[in-house]
Amino acid sequence: MTVRDSREERFGRYYEEFEIGDVYRHWPGRTITQAEDHLFCSLTAALSPLHVDAHYAQTHMPDGRNIVVGTFIYSLLIGMSVPDTSGKAVAALGTESLRHVAPVHHGDTLYGATTVLAKRLARSRSNEGIVSVETRGFRQDEVLVCEFRRSFLVPLRGLEP
Repeated sequence: MTVRDSREERFGRYYEEFEIGDVYRHWPGRTITQAEDHLFCSLTAALSPLHVDAHYAQTHMPDGRNIVVGTFIYSLLIGMSVPDTSGKAVAALGTESLRHVAPVHHGDTLYGATTVLAKRLARSRSNEGIVSVETRGFRQDEVLVCEFRRSFLVPLRGLEP
């Protein structure tokens, strides 16, 4: 008898499990706090007053509020997508495009969905395939805030290295 941890079984997918056109809705959403945005800005040296200076935002921003740094939004969306998509990935192959479409503010909740765009067997690695996806992030009001395309290398079922 084999006992499997269900968390391991759900983390990512094998190449054969991806179908072009499939959409994975990532849940739960993620409410972004001022503290974590400021910590991310500090850790990455992204200390623009747009993100960390409330007085600056009140006097210079159209709605008087700081915006969450875009690299944090991108990082959160990748993290939210990993259990559904690239959790079994052998390698991240790159991000083809990244667009920040609308602002996110402290207290907003981020939701994401990933669509499978393409897949093919790897030419130089017989036990792996390449999957390309597009992830889109939305605020709680369903406004699109970020979208990006990326590719990753995943094992074929039963042929892991």
